[in-house]
Amino acid sequence: MATTATPSFHRLLLTGAAGGLGVELRRRLPAHCTVLRVSDVAPLGAAAAREEVVQADLADAGAVRALVEGVDAVVHMGGVSTEQPWEAILPANIVGAYNLYEAVRHAGVKRVVFASSNHVTGFYRQDEVIPAGAPPKPDGLYGLSKAFGEDLAQLYFDRHGIETVSLRIGSSFARPRDRRMLHTWMSFDDMERLVVAALTARDVGHSIICGVSANPHVWWDNASAAHIGYVPQDSSAPFVAEIERTTPPGDPADPAVTYQGGAFVKQGPGK
Repeated sequence: MATTATPSFHRLLLTGAAGGLGVELRRRLPAHCTVLRVSDVAPLGAAAAREEVVQADLADAGAVRALVEGVDAVVHMGGVSTEQPWEAILPANIVGAYNLYEAVRHAGVKRVVFASSNHVTGFYRQDEVIPAGAPPKPDGLYGLSKAFGEDLAQLYFDRHGIETVSLRIGSSFARPRDRRMLHTWMSFDDMERLVVAALTARDVGHSIICGVSANPHVWWDNASAAHIGYVPQDSSAPFVAEIERTTPPGDPADPAVTYQGGAFVKQGPGK
């Protein structure tokens, strides 16, 4: 993806920088800032040029308060990113999200890009198209925690004027891997476009946008993405023939085929 000639920010914070999407954004965000502060609970290695590396646990309020000091905006990719037991979800995604917003409030930061998830709405059916901000129907504890994060973002905008773009990210990989991802896929280049648009758009309040490329068939009406200037440039179309040839369609009676959350609807509590 082409990058801007002049960085939009002095210092950005990227949490979850050791995760799958965090690694990609760590490589891409320096084009949009003078200094990138990267953080994760996992080791991140040595700092690259124009990087600050800070290892921190989101469940540690004091560490998160220090982490946020001096940044202009936050790209919050941190936390548990798959269905896990409640004992793992609670400190990382619930307590961690609260700690982040409290730290942002104290530091005077006014923009957060929050990595939400399509699993907030995983129990909508695959035969329907829902708006980007559809009411939550989470498919597990992970999706539930992301719905909490969206509500937290709304509260901190209404009460403290902190603007957030919550990204209900679909499936962001180098290429779609199965039939479900033909609907949910977002390329890494489109992910960068989306995050940069979310950082730089004016007057976003609390906006909920779907993180998806311009795929031939989608489950989400992402018209609200125009508000922040996100225009996806990639599509799963070039992969359709190969995936349909090599991947069986699945049993229509299988909940993973019925619901948008796929296999997540069969994981977690009560499975």
